[in-house]
Amino acid sequence: MDDHINLAEISAVGQRAECLYSEADVDLAIEKMSERISTQLFAANPVMLCVMTGALFLTARLSMKLQFPLNIDYVHATRYRNMTRGSELQWIKEPSLDLRGRAVLIVDDIFDEGITLEGVVAYCKGNGADKVFTAVMVNKVHNRKVTNFTCDFVGLKTQDRYLYGSGMDYKGYFRNAAGIYAIAESDL
Repeated sequence: MDDHINLAEISAVGQRAECLYSEADVDLAIEKMSERISTQLFAANPVMLCVMTGALFLTARLSMKLQFPLNIDYVHATRYRNMTRGSELQWIKEPSLDLRGRAVLIVDDIFDEGITLEGVVAYCKGNGADKVFTAVMVNKVHNRKVTNFTCDFVGLKTQDRYLYGSGMDYKGYFRNAAGIYAIAESDL
């Protein structure tokens, strides 16, 4: 299946999408999340681990609000590869920093089914992280999540729809949308 989409088609998808959270809503959620993270990790000397590419925006915004020492690194683990349906977890890049004995804060764009986050958490624990925390912009509420796994810090909750914006994408587009949008069913 060719997932190539032209500018007119992607613009039409954006026109049909529904705004679930405005830029101001996202800003407020990040502020509140940073306060909770600061309270819990202030003295932990954590490694902030960005799950590329979706968490790039959240990691940048959160890191500037966290007024304590931390290291920043990234992993690139994906299930979507610019498609609307997930598949097997693919590791593109593992962390560069040594995680042994460190607290790790994994930052991702969305907690959907949790397969990617669970895989990254397992990787960190398997490589000696002392404690592992997770932070996501959005928790999608449904009953298809991996069992016995929750996120420590959540910005916003949404219903079970395909989302874009604030780092999340639709076929590689719209990550830079300031709010959070749900695409129309016809665009799945």
